[in-house]
Amino acid sequence: IEKVAGYSTTVLVTGESGTGKELVARALHYNSERSTAPFVALNCGAIPAPLLESELFGHVKGAFTDAHKSKGGLFEEANGGTIFLDEIGELPLELQVKLLRVLQEGEVRRVGDTKPVKIETRVVAATVKDLKAEIEEGRFREDLYYRLNVMEIALPPLRDRPSDIELLAKHFIEKYAEKFTKAMEGITKEALAALKEYSWPGNIRELENAIERAMILEESSELSLSSLPLRSASETSVMDLSTGLSIK
Repeated sequence: IEKVAGYSTTVLVTGESGTGKELVARALHYNSERSTAPFVALNCGAIPAPLLESELFGHVKGAFTDAHKSKGGLFEEANGGTIFLDEIGELPLELQVKLLRVLQEGEVRRVGDTKPVKIETRVVAATVKDLKAEIEEGRFREDLYYRLNVMEIALPPLRDRPSDIELLAKHFIEKYAEKFTKAMEGITKEALAALKEYSWPGNIRELENAIERAMILEESSELSLSSLPLRSASETSVMDLSTGLSIK
């Protein structure tokens, strides 16, 4: 991240869900000369395909029904800064062609327009998918893959970096101690050992959720094993509700 941040090179961030891909994209942006310019994030799988083109590239007045005025897209909004395209593997093939042109030409064309708009926007993309397998299946363009994958940052799952767990746990404890205005001095050795033993299929996102729930339950000044929503290292994270709660 330190080596790449200062360049405008396109970056592809890969890794399982919850490993912190957007945090990498933000680190690339805020450790570059673009830090004062916009950082714009979009999940390519969260917007219906018919609306996605307009969202990315903008449209002119009258380009389609309800296009009552011209509007720039997210690429123009991020001009001079960084656009983060999460779940790039979900981008429809017809839009992959248009994204390739943006990367090649440094310009976008709004829906319904005949004139391109020059931009200077850095692209950071992320995916949980194996894009090479998607290429073989005909769902992702090979030429776009190589344009995006100038530099790849592969994030290992949390289970492969247990030495990070203590630092992350302390960070989340401080975060939620402030949010919940609770005095919390840290975490017990037993609780920390349990966190390190657990496999974390949901990665950092699951760890943060576990700490947040534990902070709500904990009544002492240290986060204890009894407050953690973990049964064992081999079981799924689960909340223990066998405490005589009456739910009406």
